[in-house]
Amino acid sequence: MSKEQTSRGRAQDRRQVAAGQDHEVRYEAEKMDVSKDEVREAVKSEGNSRKKVERKLSED
Repeated sequence: MSKEQTSRGRAQDRRQVAAGQDHEVRYEAEKMDVSKDEVREAVKSEGNSRKKVERKLSED
């Protein structure tokens, strides 16, 4: 019996920024026109929620 694949995991994964993944940090840095270090600091202070990180980066 095989388990049916759903997209739920992908949608949840897109809502987060993994600070340890260079490609995700680079994507956010280019998107928000900031440095990778600023993205990592935002993740550290706000958590890994993409919305919170982007809000923090747009404030600075």
